[in-house]
Amino acid sequence: MTGSLALTPQLRAALADWLSRLSALDGASAHTVQAYRHDVLGWLAFLADHRGGAQPMQAVLETDSSDLRAWMAAERNRGVGARSLARALSAVKAFTRWAADREGVEATVVLSSRGPKYRRPLPRPLSEDGARDMMETVGQQARSDWQQARDIAVVTLLYGCGLRISEALGLTGADHPLPETLRITGKGSKTRLVPVLPAAREAVAAYVRLCPFDLAPATPLFRGARGGALNPRLIQRAMEQARLQLGLPATATPHALRHSFATHLLSAGGDLRAIQELLGHASLSTTQAYTAVDAARLMEVYEAAHPRARSGNPHG
Repeated sequence: MTGSLALTPQLRAALADWLSRLSALDGASAHTVQAYRHDVLGWLAFLADHRGGAQPMQAVLETDSSDLRAWMAAERNRGVGARSLARALSAVKAFTRWAADREGVEATVVLSSRGPKYRRPLPRPLSEDGARDMMETVGQQARSDWQQARDIAVVTLLYGCGLRISEALGLTGADHPLPETLRITGKGSKTRLVPVLPAAREAVAAYVRLCPFDLAPATPLFRGARGGALNPRLIQRAMEQARLQLGLPATATPHALRHSFATHLLSAGGDLRAIQELLGHASLSTTQAYTAVDAARLMEVYEAAHPRARSGNPHG
């Protein structure tokens, strides 16, 4: 059964209202809204198929635990991984919480349900040499001087300031020349202050000098070949080409530069809570993933260099 057939008019209107709220009031990206829509429609389609027809709002909100278990089992049988299923359940719970509040209904079973456990993959940063090589090589992939300078500037912001690619490409003409501290609005409309290194300021200034377009204050700072906002895929592609040229692993992505920024700060003795603020993480536990990466790297160095580790004899 398709998602459209699984919705009563009331549910269809409620889902549309909720998605609009996510976008307008909660600042969710178009990608997030689309993912939530897909996940909730999948849940409603399953309920309709499982119960023999599109369900009224009340029945959806008062779903029992057996229906939830059946849905999760069906998703796993379809090959949906634990992480994707946990995300889908999160979307279902968010929609249910909103609809239950609006309808004045208790939805305890859905809201108290627990998703499958999964192990978060640790971030895989580049080495300091790898990050430096990437910044030097990424510009070689572009055709013109100004595009080369643009790509170098973006990558320098990712590594030098720990920005997400969406945050770097969200800068406008008003942000140039870059100040000593940038005010960045990240996920969940969370605002943070990020110090700007001289290298990042110089890279952006070099791009601006060469850019053939008028970078008015209210327009995007980084432009594509025709003058529109730069598509993040172009930076991803430039990094893919540079990665192949340098022999770096497939994990050398734009987001890996942000991880590298945090890991290298931590290696240099940076404070974990300060790094949390710089990255804009809502939870310290998210930032703590970098300690695991750093510990793993230090253990590799230890095992490679320590004579007892090499010999395997603790009493040697």
